[in-house]
Amino acid sequence: MTPEQLEAIHEAAFNQTRPWSASEFSSFLESPLCFLVTNDESFALGRVIGPEAELLTLAVHPITQGKGLGRICLEQFESTAQIRGAEESFLEVAADNSPAISLYKTSGYSQISHRQNYYETTDGARRDALIFRKSLIF
Repeated sequence: MTPEQLEAIHEAAFNQTRPWSASEFSSFLESPLCFLVTNDESFALGRVIGPEAELLTLAVHPITQGKGLGRICLEQFESTAQIRGAEESFLEVAADNSPAISLYKTSGYSQISHRQNYYETTDGARRDALIFRKSLIF
Protein backbone atom coordinates (compact mmCIF):
# COMPACT_ATOMS: atom_id res chain seq x y z
CA MET A 1 0.00 0.00 0.00
CA THR A 2 1.16 3.51 -0.70
CA PRO A 3 1.34 6.15 2.04
CA GLU A 4 -1.70 7.79 0.42
CA GLN A 5 -3.69 4.54 0.64
CA LEU A 6 -2.63 4.12 4.27
CA GLU A 7 -3.78 7.67 5.00
CA ALA A 8 -7.19 7.03 3.38
CA ILE A 9 -7.83 3.83 5.35
CA HIS A 10 -6.57 5.41 8.58
CA GLU A 11 -8.83 8.43 8.08
CA ALA A 12 -11.88 6.24 7.44
CA ALA A 13 -11.13 4.00 10.43
CA PHE A 14 -10.33 6.79 12.88
CA ASN A 15 -12.88 9.40 11.90
CA GLN A 16 -13.12 10.97 15.37
CA THR A 17 -9.39 11.59 15.84
CA ARG A 18 -6.79 13.23 13.65
CA PRO A 19 -5.72 10.72 11.02
CA TRP A 20 -2.08 10.25 10.17
CA SER A 21 -0.97 11.90 6.95
CA ALA A 22 0.73 10.25 4.00
CA SER A 23 3.93 12.08 4.92
CA GLU A 24 3.76 10.68 8.47
CA PHE A 25 3.36 7.17 7.09
CA SER A 26 6.27 7.79 4.70
CA SER A 27 8.47 8.87 7.61
CA PHE A 28 7.68 5.71 9.58
CA LEU A 29 8.25 3.49 6.55
CA GLU A 30 11.66 5.06 5.92
CA SER A 31 12.86 3.78 9.29
CA PRO A 32 14.57 0.38 9.25
CA LEU A 33 12.93 -0.27 12.64
CA CYS A 34 9.39 -0.02 11.22
CA PHE A 35 7.43 -2.51 9.18
CA LEU A 36 4.02 -2.72 7.56
CA VAL A 37 1.67 -5.68 7.10
CA THR A 38 -1.40 -5.34 4.91
CA ASN A 39 -4.39 -7.19 3.57
CA ASP A 40 -7.62 -6.10 1.89
CA GLU A 41 -8.51 -2.65 3.18
CA SER A 42 -6.51 -2.99 6.41
CA PHE A 43 -3.00 -2.72 7.75
CA ALA A 44 -0.82 -2.78 10.83
CA LEU A 45 2.24 -0.58 11.24
CA GLY A 46 4.78 -1.49 13.88
CA ARG A 47 8.37 -1.21 14.92
CA VAL A 48 10.83 -3.37 16.79
CA ILE A 49 13.49 -1.92 19.03
CA GLY A 50 15.51 -4.57 20.83
CA PRO A 51 13.22 -7.16 22.39
CA GLU A 52 10.15 -4.90 22.23
CA ALA A 53 7.64 -4.50 19.44
CA GLU A 54 5.23 -1.61 19.35
CA LEU A 55 2.03 -1.70 17.36
CA LEU A 56 1.91 1.90 16.18
CA THR A 57 -1.48 1.63 14.51
CA LEU A 58 -3.86 -0.96 13.18
CA ALA A 59 -6.61 0.22 10.85
CA VAL A 60 -9.45 -1.57 9.11
CA HIS A 61 -11.62 0.31 6.64
CA PRO A 62 -15.18 0.52 8.02
CA ILE A 63 -16.65 -1.23 4.97
CA THR A 64 -14.67 -4.38 5.84
CA GLN A 65 -14.78 -4.27 9.64
CA GLY A 66 -16.09 -7.36 11.37
CA LYS A 67 -14.62 -9.77 8.80
CA GLY A 68 -11.50 -10.74 10.76
CA LEU A 69 -9.05 -8.55 8.83
CA GLY A 70 -7.90 -6.77 11.99
CA ARG A 71 -7.11 -10.10 13.64
CA ILE A 72 -5.19 -11.24 10.55
CA CYS A 73 -3.16 -8.01 10.56
CA LEU A 74 -2.46 -8.36 14.28
CA GLU A 75 -1.24 -11.95 13.79
CA GLN A 76 0.95 -10.87 10.86
CA PHE A 77 2.32 -8.00 12.97
CA GLU A 78 3.20 -10.39 15.81
CA SER A 79 4.84 -12.92 13.46
CA THR A 80 6.92 -10.24 11.77
CA ALA A 81 7.90 -8.77 15.15
CA GLN A 82 9.07 -12.21 16.33
CA ILE A 83 11.15 -12.67 13.18
CA ARG A 84 12.74 -9.30 13.92
CA GLY A 85 13.66 -10.46 17.45
CA ALA A 86 10.81 -9.09 19.55
CA GLU A 87 9.95 -10.96 22.72
CA GLU A 88 6.99 -8.84 23.75
CA SER A 89 4.51 -6.50 22.12
CA PHE A 90 3.02 -3.25 23.37
CA LEU A 91 0.20 -1.08 22.08
CA GLU A 92 -2.09 1.72 23.16
CA VAL A 93 -5.76 2.00 22.36
CA ALA A 94 -8.49 4.52 23.08
CA ALA A 95 -10.35 3.46 26.22
CA ASP A 96 -13.69 3.77 24.40
CA ASN A 97 -12.65 1.64 21.39
CA SER A 98 -14.50 -1.50 22.49
CA PRO A 99 -14.01 -3.51 19.26
CA ALA A 100 -10.23 -3.00 19.34
CA ILE A 101 -10.00 -3.74 23.06
CA SER A 102 -11.94 -6.96 22.49
CA LEU A 103 -9.57 -7.93 19.66
CA TYR A 104 -6.50 -7.34 21.80
CA LYS A 105 -7.87 -9.16 24.85
CA THR A 106 -8.97 -12.20 22.84
CA SER A 107 -5.52 -12.20 21.19
CA GLY A 108 -3.77 -12.54 24.54
CA TYR A 109 -2.99 -8.92 25.42
CA SER A 110 -3.36 -7.68 28.99
CA GLN A 111 -3.84 -4.11 30.13
CA ILE A 112 -0.81 -2.83 32.03
CA SER A 113 -1.41 0.92 32.24
CA HIS A 114 -3.80 3.81 31.63
CA ARG A 115 -3.03 7.28 30.25
CA GLN A 116 -5.59 9.94 31.02
CA ASN A 117 -6.61 12.43 28.31
CA TYR A 118 -4.09 10.97 25.86
CA TYR A 119 -6.01 11.26 22.57
CA GLU A 120 -7.62 14.41 21.22
CA THR A 121 -10.77 14.06 19.13
CA THR A 122 -11.66 16.24 16.17
CA ASP A 123 -14.06 18.24 18.37
CA GLY A 124 -11.33 18.98 20.93
CA ALA A 125 -12.46 16.46 23.56
CA ARG A 126 -9.92 14.19 25.21
CA ARG A 127 -9.93 10.38 25.48
CA ASP A 128 -8.00 8.09 27.76
CA ALA A 129 -5.60 5.48 26.37
CA LEU A 130 -5.09 1.98 27.66
CA ILE A 131 -1.68 0.33 27.36
CA PHE A 132 -1.62 -3.39 26.59
CA ARG A 133 1.21 -5.95 26.57
CA LYS A 134 1.64 -9.48 25.26
CA SER A 135 4.56 -11.88 25.48
CA LEU A 136 5.64 -13.12 22.07
CA ILE A 137 7.63 -15.99 23.56
CA PHE A 138 5.62 -19.20 23.53
